Amino acid sequence: MTLPRLGMLTPSSNTALEPITAAMLAGVASLHVARFRVTEITLSQAGLAQFDDAPMLHAASLLADARVAAIGWNGTSGGWLGFDVDRRLCAGIAGSTGIPATTSMLALNDILAARGVRRMGLVTPYTQDVQARIQANYAALGIETVAERHLGIAENFAFADVPQERIAAMAREVAAARPEAIAIICTNLHAAALAETLEAETGILVLDTIATVVWDSLRLAGGDPRAVRGWGRLFREGT
Repeated sequence: MTLPRLGMLTPSSNTALEPITAAMLAGVASLHVARFRVTEITLSQAGLAQFDDAPMLHAASLLADARVAAIGWNGTSGGWLGFDVDRRLCAGIAGSTGIPATTSMLALNDILAARGVRRMGLVTPYTQDVQARIQANYAALGIETVAERHLGIAENFAFADVPQERIAAMAREVAAARPEAIAIICTNLHAAALAETLEAETGILVLDTIATVVWDSLRLAGGDPRAVRGWGRLFREGT
């Protein structure tokens, strides 16, 4: 049986998402990656300019050469740039390649909406101003951030060095506020593998943004996310 091919757009300085995504998709789909330059997560002009459409669309065109069934932006910039930026990117990818596209953040939002989540816990490695922008964008959707933790890091490469124990501790701290879901937003954190344990401990749905884009990309490719085993309720329940 030929596995579906999934394309992922990846920040150039990420080291976590590729091995994590490949592990999730083992025996389910094949992973194909195109990079573009991202080195910092800031609200500076240089930081924001990294996410202009042109380099992302060029990277998507290279993935199209591999005849992938879906293209995912495995990144979270829509969280602070605004979700309409991600919608425009997906429309541009689909229009130029003919391949359906999604993003980590749009997938996360679809999951939150499908489950009626209005009280969210938020965990990121980002700086305070980026964190505040993410919270404001969710407030505009009617989703309250009832507890949050962030690490104040701006260097994208450094996110992958955050120990899993620190990520799990932050998630447990926001769980104390009893949100309806905990969003771990960043695709260069080693967080996705924590979902099963954290959900068992807290009883709260844990949504990692590498997992969300894998979930939606599989759906777009005509696959069944429930084929992904051991990565949390999102896959086990299929929604």
